[in-house]
Amino acid sequence: MSISSEMTDQQKIAKVRAVVTQAGEDLRQQFPILKHQNFIGASILVFALLGMVISAWAYAVGILPTWACIVLIAIFASLTHELEHDLIHYMYFKKTPWAHHLMLALVWLARPNTINPWARRRLHLNHHKYSGSEYDLEERGISNGMPWGLRRLLVISDQLMSVYIRPIQMLKMIRLFRKMQPEKERNTALREQLTGFFPLSIIYYGLWYVFVVYHVVNGIAPMLGQTINWSVTLVKAIPTINFLAVIWIIPNFIRSFCLQFISSNMHYYGDIDPRNVIKQTQVLNPWWLYPMQLFCFNFGTTHAIHHFVVKEPFYIRHLTTKSAHQVMREIGVRFNDFGTFKRKNRWH
Repeated sequence: MSISSEMTDQQKIAKVRAVVTQAGEDLRQQFPILKHQNFIGASILVFALLGMVISAWAYAVGILPTWACIVLIAIFASLTHELEHDLIHYMYFKKTPWAHHLMLALVWLARPNTINPWARRRLHLNHHKYSGSEYDLEERGISNGMPWGLRRLLVISDQLMSVYIRPIQMLKMIRLFRKMQPEKERNTALREQLTGFFPLSIIYYGLWYVFVVYHVVNGIAPMLGQTINWSVTLVKAIPTINFLAVIWIIPNFIRSFCLQFISSNMHYYGDIDPRNVIKQTQVLNPWWLYPMQLFCFNFGTTHAIHHFVVKEPFYIRHLTTKSAHQVMREIGVRFNDFGTFKRKNRWH
């Protein structure tokens, strides 16, 4: 069936799903190892974690310079984000709960500046149901729909800034999200959102703020003719904090900033029908975003495919991108719609 202007949106969406699904099945027939999804997911996680650990060790013994360690760990961490996203959709070890939850715990440990993956699951599934609407708490939480300016940059840079600089709005959003849950699950949903950063993200941000404040103040104080008398405990802890900043904190700051910049701008907001997948996202992959794509595993290129076919793991999406993009262009999915930056992510 060819793409026709007489086709309804639902027929166009069905066409994309058929093409993408078939491309995935063809790959699995050609490369039977792709049928072993649990094994592949676990192997990618081991590869990413080993990459992070070996990079940290190489930095600690002086083999790897600081900048290279940060870049490598950020890239490895981006793999764990893709795995978490797949795990949220139960793509690995659905029938083996202990392995599934172990993977969720490890991907959170690798990327601690995020809400925990169990709480994010509810948010993300809600995102698919209400994408682009006021009920899409996940995307609104990372600045989707906000006008460009310092506030939006702060929200993209720091997950907790969504709460710090928009406390009333965030409380309203959480209450709205809670009301959308089945009555018997409302208290659970509220508890998840209020405690989603505890404990790992709280540790991460505590260390991050200490690192930034200590070095910024030490940089500014001499220019003002001042001397700062830090506590002995803090001074002793700074070498450890500096090491953690290089191997854990800064890589994830870079990774999450790149991911949230691209994600918040490739999703449309405010004037679309959440049921119309064609208008939920665009493909955002201009050449000047390649550095950011490096740290979020090419998210801008492949994520729109996921909105059409949810159950394909991320590595299949990458392998079927050419086929997917061709049919997505034909049905009217936008590519590199830079006007969205001025329109506060509106479609029109």
